Amino acid sequence: MKKQAKKLTEVRIGVIGVGNMGTSHIANIERGLIKRARLTAICDIVPSKMDRYGDKYLKFTDSRALIRSGEVDAVMVETPHYDHTTIGIDALTQGIHTLVEKPISVHKADCERLIAAHKDKKVVFSAMFNQRTDPHYIKLREIIKSGQLGEITRVNWIITTWFRPQAYYDGGGWRATWKGEGGGVLLNQCPHQLDLMQWLFGMPKKVRAFVGIGKYHNIEVDDMVTAYLEYPNGATGVFVTTTGEAPGTNRLEVCGDRGKIVVEDGKITWTRNTVGQKEFLQTAQSMFGTPETWKIEIPANGNGPQHVGILQNFVDAILDGTPLIAPAEEGINSVELGTSMLFSSFKDKTVELPLDGKAYEKMLKGLIKNSTFKKTVKEVKMADMSASFTKA
Repeated sequence: MKKQAKKLTEVRIGVIGVGNMGTSHIANIERGLIKRARLTAICDIVPSKMDRYGDKYLKFTDSRALIRSGEVDAVMVETPHYDHTTIGIDALTQGIHTLVEKPISVHKADCERLIAAHKDKKVVFSAMFNQRTDPHYIKLREIIKSGQLGEITRVNWIITTWFRPQAYYDGGGWRATWKGEGGGVLLNQCPHQLDLMQWLFGMPKKVRAFVGIGKYHNIEVDDMVTAYLEYPNGATGVFVTTTGEAPGTNRLEVCGDRGKIVVEDGKITWTRNTVGQKEFLQTAQSMFGTPETWKIEIPANGNGPQHVGILQNFVDAILDGTPLIAPAEEGINSVELGTSMLFSSFKDKTVELPLDGKAYEKMLKGLIKNSTFKKTVKEVKMADMSASFTKA
């Protein structure tokens, strides 16, 4: 295991996977946006992807060699999904601080294997859940945790701004396949919202979902989902997403005893009950009375530091012991939530949580083994990832 002889004053970072996300993170480091961080090494199994960087960094085609090079204190794992588990385990067991792209693994059993490898708690282990830095969700969480909204009774999230043309799916052989990606919109785009769902409201106890497989695209995985959630306190939730709807909607509606909060179009609006709905329901004398409400616009401007914020927090955690915004161990929850929706739809039944991770893994292996889908791959230019970041 790698030993650190002295306290670090900067973090030497290696980026494993030089695709769309990897190049985006490299650019942020090169621009000097991450204080006390220095990029020293990059890795990709396709050497030509690293050509654009010339001789600026050490180059590897094997992640194991980079991890053992002695030239990095930390790695960012920006590979196709299944490799998050294997590379993450290797880095953690070698004492290398690790930041894993979302999802942390493809399914719950792999999440458990990855988390189990984090035995040395001095090694920082984070996940790229950048939307936890969004002021809207931070403010909403503060309101919920403080009890100001009262007991949550209903949650609805329509998140259909993840539109993707067919060209997106054709741009990589691993994309939108059970073998290469492990899923579609639930495993690629929506880990952000699924993470926020559990971060804000906790985990449901039951899930019933209806998933469209290749409904809008020529793919073998999910591109449309409607799910019903039931929480331990009796609250209900509905989660709707797709990559096939334009212009799309991003609307989160949360109802509690003290009214309704809507997060939409960059605004937080709280229609607040002056008397709790439960109390009013029991005490009102009028047959058709409703509680008096105040409409409150809650200030929460901008999108927050996003990817830069998570990476800076990762560096600060390594150097200063700063608490992580997104501990990777919490990443199992969004994976469990998303795969429960897939499991429910494929089995055509309500699924009770916690999910049987081994049963889901068995089903996924069956989907891979029995797949007859013929993937079309077309060469496309490197994407401008900012076009994705600003939509949801």
